[in-house]
Amino acid sequence: MQTVQRRARSSTSSAVLTLLALVLVLVALLAPNHLEDLTPAAFLRLPVELLTLLVVVLALPDRASRLRRALVALAGGLLALVAVFKLLDLGFYQALNRPFDPLIDWRYAADLVETVRGSAPGALGVLLLAGALVALLGTALLVPLAVARVSRAARDNRAGTLRLLAVLVPLWLVLSLLGVRAGTVPVASEAAAAYAYGQVARVPSQLQDQREFARAAAADPARDLDADRLLTGLRGKDVLLVFVESYGRVALDDPGLSPGITAALDEGTGALTRAGLSARSGWLTSPTFGALSWLAHSTLQSGLWVDSQQRYDHLVTTDRETLTSLFGRAGWRTVAAVPANTRDWPQGELYGFDRVYDARSLGYRGPRFGYPTMPDQFTLDAVQHLELAARDRRPVMAEIDLISSHAPWSRTPLLIAQSAVGDGSVYDGMPETLPSEADIWPDGDRVRAAYAGSVVYSLRSLTTYLETYADEDTVVVMLGDHQPATIVSGSDPGHDVPVTVIAGDPAVTDRIADWGWDPGLRPSDDAPVWRMDAFRDRFLAAFGSADQTGTAQAGAG
Repeated sequence: MQTVQRRARSSTSSAVLTLLALVLVLVALLAPNHLEDLTPAAFLRLPVELLTLLVVVLALPDRASRLRRALVALAGGLLALVAVFKLLDLGFYQALNRPFDPLIDWRYAADLVETVRGSAPGALGVLLLAGALVALLGTALLVPLAVARVSRAARDNRAGTLRLLAVLVPLWLVLSLLGVRAGTVPVASEAAAAYAYGQVARVPSQLQDQREFARAAAADPARDLDADRLLTGLRGKDVLLVFVESYGRVALDDPGLSPGITAALDEGTGALTRAGLSARSGWLTSPTFGALSWLAHSTLQSGLWVDSQQRYDHLVTTDRETLTSLFGRAGWRTVAAVPANTRDWPQGELYGFDRVYDARSLGYRGPRFGYPTMPDQFTLDAVQHLELAARDRRPVMAEIDLISSHAPWSRTPLLIAQSAVGDGSVYDGMPETLPSEADIWPDGDRVRAAYAGSVVYSLRSLTTYLETYADEDTVVVMLGDHQPATIVSGSDPGHDVPVTVIAGDPAVTDRIADWGWDPGLRPSDDAPVWRMDAFRDRFLAAFGSADQTGTAQAGAG
């Protein structure tokens, strides 16, 4: 009796495990790679890939058992890859509004780990990383086992499986011919096979893209510009290229985000006008979305469309002229303030900076604010005292990265008097009083509000700095690097970011009057939109010798 009961329990357990394996296989085959498509309708489909596998498993004779096992193992491995890539796609679409690229994106792993640990310090960051790793490894290990179990069960129940296939195969053909859909997707599914084919088909186009980009990078008309006639319209002026993290068009266009941001821009316009500064604003189309700021920085500086890590990795090996290197040739001292960097930055050699200040060398003695190593107000103040306050110096061209508006938009600092910034110790105790990511991220509306508040802080940090220190020899190019992640921007917001030229000398903004940009810090909806790779050469044409730069556009699309 006990033996019978044990066999019954064993049979029940085996049936349950087989059912779970079948469910896992179906989920791996049918799950979409967009979070918004993850609905019940997505799983009300019949996958041709599973039917094909079962037909092959049953068609092979017993003497071909090795071949059958090899085919099952291959099918399990391929499905595991598809499932892992879909999981990665879900994350990439949410963060970057594009799919995971298996040839390139593995290089971002170290940056991703650093970002998560900086945004969610301590045990929370470790748990998030561990959870992601477990999900990916679990999928990679369990899916092949599930495919093997389903195949074995089909062989063990050959007669029943044949009867089932005799119904399902014709049904799939009829559903396919009739175009029956569950929601927006066909019930007769071949999605997994199409997805896998799409991944493979991308490789030749990527190789072709690499060759075309290399040719564009080598053809640089700016390399031959005469240094004595270069950037003559800015001689004697300090030029600050200021990137505001995640400052995208959605910040001005979305009614749920824009009121505080547009108010900060309009108030800033008034304050700068009273301080004797003028501004003109337009739009640039960024090559990236949600993250990967270095793609935007290198695009703006090099005049090339750097929309992938593959392109960036090639660019940093070239002698392509950047805005920084051109300013250096024309006699400026060139520096960078990169407060997010906590280690050496060899790729920075592309730009030709005379000095790079990072989190270790800006002199900050205050607390960290989550991912941002220091408040934007301090970064600007540090550049002022380290470089711009000195007497009897060359004019300075500086790239300054403002990172307080970097995701996860938690613990945004409070604006303080510029004179109180000092070495940053004034911020001691402030982060603990501010909303953390644990307070913000359970609610999407809180995330959006926190994003808007962080952008307001960054913008006011810059305008307060300019009110305090700018003079007639100050020129600022302020722009966003990319739109914020889809949790703020939505699923299809575009890639446009605001850009503004600010100057103490009205002759500077007069030189760009023919650009058609709007007066002030806030571009209108119909202000001109350029691709970001067009900026370098248009800037050179406006402030250098027009006969040198009129044919300088050489971006790779």
